[in-house]
Amino acid sequence: MTQATRAAWEQRAADLMPETRAFIAGRYQPAASGATFDCISPIDGRSLGQVASCADADADAELAVVDARRTFESGVWSRLAPVKRKAVMIRFAALIEAHAEELALLETLDMGKPINDALNVDLPGAARAIRWYGEAIDKVYDEVATTAHDELGLVTREPVGVVAAIVPWNFPLVMACWKLGPALAAGNSVILKPSEKSPLTAIRLAQLALDAGLPAGVLNVLPGFGHTVGKALALHMDVDTLVFTGSTRIAKQLMVYAGESNMKRVWLEAGGKSPHIIFADTADLAAAAAAAASAIAFNQGEVCTAGSRLLVERSIKARFMPLLIEALGQWKPGHPLDPATRVGALVDRQQLETVLGYIQAGHDQGATLVAGGNRVLEDTGGVFVEPTVFDEVNNRMRIAQEEIFGPVLSVISFDTPEQAVQIANDSPFGLAAGVWTSDLSRAHLTAKALRAGSVWVNQYDGGDMTAPFGGFKQSGNGRDKSLHALDKYTELKATWIKL
Repeated sequence: MTQATRAAWEQRAADLMPETRAFIAGRYQPAASGATFDCISPIDGRSLGQVASCADADADAELAVVDARRTFESGVWSRLAPVKRKAVMIRFAALIEAHAEELALLETLDMGKPINDALNVDLPGAARAIRWYGEAIDKVYDEVATTAHDELGLVTREPVGVVAAIVPWNFPLVMACWKLGPALAAGNSVILKPSEKSPLTAIRLAQLALDAGLPAGVLNVLPGFGHTVGKALALHMDVDTLVFTGSTRIAKQLMVYAGESNMKRVWLEAGGKSPHIIFADTADLAAAAAAAASAIAFNQGEVCTAGSRLLVERSIKARFMPLLIEALGQWKPGHPLDPATRVGALVDRQQLETVLGYIQAGHDQGATLVAGGNRVLEDTGGVFVEPTVFDEVNNRMRIAQEEIFGPVLSVISFDTPEQAVQIANDSPFGLAAGVWTSDLSRAHLTAKALRAGSVWVNQYDGGDMTAPFGGFKQSGNGRDKSLHALDKYTELKATWIKL
C-alpha cells in the first residue's frame, strides 16, 4: 500500500468505518451522557463520524479513573515483572506496525497531514516509542546506597499510579505513544485524552493495546473536549500525574487545576517559537535553505518546534533569500491522500482563521511579504494555506513573538553572533533552536548560550529516541523520549534498613 495511488487511498477512505466510542475497562462504550460531537475532516469538510463526547461522569463514577485505580492496585500490570511488561509492549508495537496503513489513513483524514508523512514518519515513530520503552524497562536498575556495615540503603523506583495524558492534534499518534511508552512500561495505568480535533487513532490504539496483552483497565481512552473531560481529569483527586502536550495557555491552566485539587504532578510540553540561525560562514547555504523551508512547511507548520523565526546574518541575506524561496517552492499544498503531497490541510477552520489572522497581522505591522500568504484549494471544501514568508521582521512583531502553528515564517536579520543569541532568546518560549555554521567553537558556544531544550547544529529537528525532548521557560518542564522520561512516571523511594 506504500505505493498506492490517491485513488486507492480514497477508496479505502470511502470504505472506512472508524471506531468513535470511548474505551473504558477493556471495551468500547458511548459517553455516559450519550453525547457526541461531529468529527470533520479538514481535507474536504466531510464527517468522519459522531465521536463520544466524554465529560465528568466518564472520568469519575465507576468509569475511567476508578477503573484505572482499581486495575493499578490489583497489581495485574503494576507488579508484573518488567520482562513480562516488555513482552506486551513489543507485541503492542508490532500491532501498530501491522495496522500501519489503517492508522495512517485515520491520521490523515482526521487532521489533514499528507498520507506519505503519516505512513512513513508518524507510524514508525509511534511504534518505535512503544518498542523502545518496552526494550528498556528490564534494563533500568535501582540503587544500593553506600552505608555502614550494619545498614542497608535502597533507592527504588515505583510506578506513580494513575496517569492522565492529554495529547495534541498535530501528531496525535506519535505524541500519544511518547506518553504511553514510558508510562505503561513503568507499570502505571493510563487515561488517554486525545484532542477533540483528532481523536480517531487514539481510540483505535486502545484495542490494539488490549490485543497485545495489556490488561483491561490499564489503558482507557476518553475522547472529548478540554473544558469538559480534560478539566475533569486535571481536577480529579485520584489522578496522580498529569502529562500534557499543547499550548502554553492551556498548560498554565492545568497547573492551576492541579493546585486546586491534589497537587498532582504536572509535566508539560507547551508552545514554541524556535529560532533558526544561519551564520555567514555556513558551508552549504542551499542545504540550510532547504532545512529552513522544511522547518516551517513540514506538517503544515503545525509543529511545536517549527523553525518559525529565521535569523539570517545580514552579509549573506541577499544570497540566501532566493535559495530559501526556491526551496520553499517544493512545498506546495495538495490533496493529503496523494502520496506526492508534501503540505496537507490545516486541522480545521478555526486554525485556518488563526493562521490567516497572523498573516494579516504581519501586513499590518509592516513586515514584507515575499512568498505565499493565501488560502488555496478552497474549491475542495478543505482548509489549505500556502507556506508564507515575511521578511524585514522585527522581533517585537506578533508574528515573531506568538506561536502561529501554521506555515508562516518570519525572517529577521542580525549582524553579530551576540545579536543573534540576544534575538533568539528574546522570547517567552524555549523549546528548540537551530544553528548553521562551519566554526566548531561558534557552534558550541551558541548552543550553550541558547535557552532551548533542543539545539540542532547544521540540521533541523535531529535526534532519536535516546535524546530527551522538552523545553525551557514557558515551553514547559520535564522531558519526553529517552530514559529521562521515566522520571515523570515513577516515584523514588528510599528504604533504610538496620541490620
